Amino acid sequence: MSQPNPNFNRAPAPQPPFPGQYPAPAYQAPQPPNPAPVQPPRDTSWPPRCFEKPVVSIYEIQQLNLPVNYTEYATVGAGLGSFSWVDALRVSGVQASNIAAIGMDARPYDHYNHLARNSQIPDWERLRSNSESTPDNLWGWPGYALREIWAETKRGHLGTALKLWWQIFGEPSLTDTYTPRIGEVFRSVDREALRIGWGQIYRYGRVRAIRKTDDGRYLIAYSTRQPGQQNNGPTHFLHLAHYLHIAVGYPALQFLPDLQKYREQTGDFQSVVNAYENHDHLYEHLRRHGGLVMVRGRGIVASRILQRLAEERTHNPNIGVIHLMRSPVAQGHRYRKTNRQVISQFEFQPFNWPRGCWGGSYRKLLEKSSPEERKKLLEVWGGTTTARRQDWLEITRRGLAEGWYQIVFGEVENVERLPQGRLQARIVTKGQVAGQFTCTADFIIDATGLEAKANSNPLLADLIGKFGLPLNPMGRVHVENDFEIPGMRNGTGRMYAAGSMTLGGPLAAVDSFLGLQYAGLRSVQALQEAGAYELKKLGVLRSVSQWLKWARKVQP
Repeated sequence: MSQPNPNFNRAPAPQPPFPGQYPAPAYQAPQPPNPAPVQPPRDTSWPPRCFEKPVVSIYEIQQLNLPVNYTEYATVGAGLGSFSWVDALRVSGVQASNIAAIGMDARPYDHYNHLARNSQIPDWERLRSNSESTPDNLWGWPGYALREIWAETKRGHLGTALKLWWQIFGEPSLTDTYTPRIGEVFRSVDREALRIGWGQIYRYGRVRAIRKTDDGRYLIAYSTRQPGQQNNGPTHFLHLAHYLHIAVGYPALQFLPDLQKYREQTGDFQSVVNAYENHDHLYEHLRRHGGLVMVRGRGIVASRILQRLAEERTHNPNIGVIHLMRSPVAQGHRYRKTNRQVISQFEFQPFNWPRGCWGGSYRKLLEKSSPEERKKLLEVWGGTTTARRQDWLEITRRGLAEGWYQIVFGEVENVERLPQGRLQARIVTKGQVAGQFTCTADFIIDATGLEAKANSNPLLADLIGKFGLPLNPMGRVHVENDFEIPGMRNGTGRMYAAGSMTLGGPLAAVDSFLGLQYAGLRSVQALQEAGAYELKKLGVLRSVSQWLKWARKVQP
């Protein structure tokens, strides 16, 4: 992987409060009357006491005597969702000095990379993502497939290049669907981050609360530790923005209730793990000593875990896998004339959603549907699926034939630790073979996913409670078709969202690379139509000129 931009790691220098008054937004809003003088908060809690109200006055902010920064545009999260929005802003004419991205990770993909590595996707492995899903390239061309073909051709690997050509023309019926290597995705994001000035835009910090201001802007309270202040407690900052974007990703790991109960009662975080946690110790133990592993879940992450366990068996064949699934899959989900293939109890689909969800008829249908209809459509189109890869099919086929891999059905009622140190799960079966049985294993891996409910994120829970934001039937924040959060509009100030917190809205594939780009572009287009500061329409001529700048690695 290429070296990251050194500016990624800089922390923002504290800035003194603006003298007198804060810079006015680009539009001319009516000046509110001066309120009665207020005393600055006496306590040291954060956010300040004025954040107890949904709307904070500019006068109150002045009285706090705290560092305050201002940009016309700001995004909370600083991950790939924020990066996609910032990229669209920069391509549309906004200067880097007018944008701020506040988050905990210096590089936009750091958190994603953390989850990917823990779920067994090293740099050389391929993602479940399409060629044209290019977070570094708003236009999607050239896609990752064409770039990889060109790179292999330049190296003289013509056979590999021809195989890639065959793959992209034969997918998905004749060959496995093409997907890019995760390391190449990260390298491309590094290049684009350097081009758009991400190092100048990024601010390190944990956002604690967001409030409207009485002049049509938004006030962000965040905490950070400056170099050399690790033992002196957090440093607090305020940030003002006229247009705000929020993309905070998944709030937490999701644990099955029985496994969560076991960990709370025993404090054992080594034998029972989540697939998204660092659990390399498990594979190291298996390589040295062998053992039996129970895998829970049947999606793409479970497939990755099975691949890693199969690789460890080449070093120690005394490794067995019990794959616990809730119930058999008689046939795949059906929608109109299509249905998904099922092999060895896995339901297959190239990506998390059908291709039409990104830009075809399914996306248009979802936009026109009511919230209740959207929920029904998403349940049919989505569900738990994995990618159809020949190596994964061979692993399950060989494992079942050789006996080291077994599939069992049922729901876990309880997990306990035996005196010998092993784990025993009591499993309940239903239907015609209803009953109970116990299963003993050395490790249990929970590969059932991530927590996605909006209220599980403290920042979102605060916004929902303070402003009464409605949730959609999927338990996520309600957004309009342009991804605006309607309950957060503040005069001419607007707030947009992207990512998993918007599932159940106008787009199914909200947490995909292309979905994040689509949400970012739609919101930027809405801002441009509203006359937002510095934004220029991304018409044909500007689009072509900006693509040429991208191709030459020139700043927008």
